[in-house]
Amino acid sequence: MDIVITIIAALVIIIPVLFFYLRQHKKKAQHFERHLQKALDSGMTEVATLHPIINQSSCIGCGTCISSCPEGDVLGLINGKAAVIYGAKCVGHGLCAANCPVGAIELVLGTPTNSVEVPTVDEHYETNVPGIFIVGELGGIGLIRNAIKQGSEVIQEIVKRKKSSNDNILDVVIIGAGPSGLSASLAAVQNELRYVTLEQEADFGGSILHYPRRKLVLTSPVEIPTYGKLNLSEVTKENLLQIWNDIIAKTKLELHFEEKVTDIVSERDSFFVKTSKGEYKTRYVILALGRRGTPRKLGARGEQHSKVMYRLLEAEQFQNNNLLVVGGGDSAIEAAVGLAHQTGNKVTISYRKESFFRLKPRNQTNIQKNIAEGKISAMFNSQVKDIREKEVEIEESGRTLILPNDFVFVFAGGELPFEFLKKIGIKIEVHRGESKKE
Repeated sequence: MDIVITIIAALVIIIPVLFFYLRQHKKKAQHFERHLQKALDSGMTEVATLHPIINQSSCIGCGTCISSCPEGDVLGLINGKAAVIYGAKCVGHGLCAANCPVGAIELVLGTPTNSVEVPTVDEHYETNVPGIFIVGELGGIGLIRNAIKQGSEVIQEIVKRKKSSNDNILDVVIIGAGPSGLSASLAAVQNELRYVTLEQEADFGGSILHYPRRKLVLTSPVEIPTYGKLNLSEVTKENLLQIWNDIIAKTKLELHFEEKVTDIVSERDSFFVKTSKGEYKTRYVILALGRRGTPRKLGARGEQHSKVMYRLLEAEQFQNNNLLVVGGGDSAIEAAVGLAHQTGNKVTISYRKESFFRLKPRNQTNIQKNIAEGKISAMFNSQVKDIREKEVEIEESGRTLILPNDFVFVFAGGELPFEFLKKIGIKIEVHRGESKKE
């Protein structure tokens, strides 16, 4: 009798607990399924960089990968197994694969339906053109920690090789002042190489400058040449830019801004790097160009006006203005919402398609809310035709409109540098979801 009573008492405790667990598990599964449907509807399942693929037969559904991801919502549990949900939010941290207890996650580039082009490089990041190296996200891996590491490693490889004995020939020309380019520049200083770093933009930072404010850009320690180990486990965009700014001021890096490279010509054991401002002869070349490329222009009349910009750094600088944002991606939406939040601004967003597509859920919600509240005017099926000193001409669904305007922000994407790479002889590979080892 005592055993029966004990069993009954145990069941009284266990059954409600089990029922609660199953109910919570079902709720969690339904939550992820709803998010997956939202991601499918908004086009956010497609990935654009190094990303995880999950072996469903090995996955034990523990959720470690989900809690490891610093971006949030990239992964979720569907039918008890991990799955990619908001793939477009993945930036290739790789923490999901590193922390998976059963090794069920592999990092790859591209998918069968969305291939990714990357230049051919060897284990030293050297291309098929001897003496030209490629580092950073142009090589297909967009993680900033890796970009910093690669920039330093390439310089160490160059140090092992024959340096130039001619004072008129540089040891290395570094093209690009983003994470990998700055790391290579600092390593060049550390190793007393003759170098110059060329950047087509007016400031350093590369693609980081286009990130949202306070975005986490580093989630684990990294070694920065001349600085030492950055031991912080969470570093925001602003933190990293300030650290680099301090290092640049201290080391007096040889950075040449607003100087675009137009050609690289090889001659025996050296290269002529031709730019918009001159020419450099060098023993080696490091391409740290990133994948954003040159900002794509609209082709509108008056686009050369100084009031036309291709990025927004600080929205607070613009108040009591008539503003036009051109584009329909996340960068355009974030800029429009940020500008609309400032005092006295009248913001219009012009997009060539009939509706926004593939937006992050937060941006989709924000833009709809701002349009509904009258803070942002949206013009779909529209195209900018003429940019004048105090107004813009826009064609919308066959009709021409003239709007008062003080500034225009263009977010039309970038022209990737693959044609330039092919021009100088670098081979390009196409990846469709196969393994890409770091």
